[in-house]
Amino acid sequence: MPELLVLVVLIIVVALFFDFTNGFHDAANAIAASVSTGTLTPRVAILMSAILNFVGALTGTGVASTIGKGIIDPSIMHGDQGLYMVLSALLAAIGWNLFTWWYGLPSSSSHALIGGIIGGAVAGYGWNSTNWRGVEAIILSFVTSPIIGGVLSFTIMVALMWIFRRTTPVKVTNMFRPMQVLSAAFMAFAHGTNDAQKSMGIITMALFILPVNLGGMAGHPFVVPLWVKTIAAIAMGLGTSAGGWKIIKTMGSRIVKLQPINGFASDAAASTTVLAATIWGLPVSTTHVVSGAIMGVGATKRLSAVRWGVAGNMLLAWVLTIPITALLAGAIYSVLRHAFGF
Repeated sequence: MPELLVLVVLIIVVALFFDFTNGFHDAANAIAASVSTGTLTPRVAILMSAILNFVGALTGTGVASTIGKGIIDPSIMHGDQGLYMVLSALLAAIGWNLFTWWYGLPSSSSHALIGGIIGGAVAGYGWNSTNWRGVEAIILSFVTSPIIGGVLSFTIMVALMWIFRRTTPVKVTNMFRPMQVLSAAFMAFAHGTNDAQKSMGIITMALFILPVNLGGMAGHPFVVPLWVKTIAAIAMGLGTSAGGWKIIKTMGSRIVKLQPINGFASDAAASTTVLAATIWGLPVSTTHVVSGAIMGVGATKRLSAVRWGVAGNMLLAWVLTIPITALLAGAIYSVLRHAFGF
């Protein structure tokens, strides 16, 4: 029994590290536009993003429940087998996060974790253990959310261009600098509401496997404890404060050149999309949504304003993330099972 407690502690530590990597990997989501336009300095932007990521992470648990019980029913997982499955999912997601961060690819931490859970569940409990209908709903939200973000940002940008069509570019730029700060803050808050909940869900899943006499929640309703919400929020905030300069460069300048009005439109559209998904309890990729919103803004200038080669590389990383992390999690689980004989 004590080894189960050790495993849960290890999972919590690894989940918080995943939250930390999620924070610095996805820091660009909230601040790339404001940094690239010169509205905020990188230091100020990252500090603001870290604080609002922390605040947003404390606001709800709907996404955490989807992660914790919507892909695989935690009640079928018992003992060290279930805990090693959770650990495999986390290690696969972290590995992919670090790989894509190193190469400056704004891939999705959300996709990585979902793929890891699917791969670990299939390796440990077979195909029938996975709630494929729930997976379909999650993947549908992944696919549609960047499209919605792109269409919404395009619409907002067209409306702003019409409203300020007789205003000089210099006046528009000066007007939208402070507004972009607000929209970036809104984006940081939205990111915290959705992304930090994923680690909350995976930690609560592990606690649900752990017997009550060891401090676990086995047999209890799936509810995220306050202390789990707090430590996940702290890890996300600390990770964001570490920054992610390679990804900030990709998101903020390599997709399309932005002005403050463009940054405001893309941030407003992306944060609205992410918050709507959070309210519905759907995990989405803020990286995807922000990227879609930036492309939507760029398309209002002309299609050639968007660097489609960079966008294509990002799309490839998106498509590959779930299958790669699923296979990686399955491989890690197999290695752990061979090593520890569970």
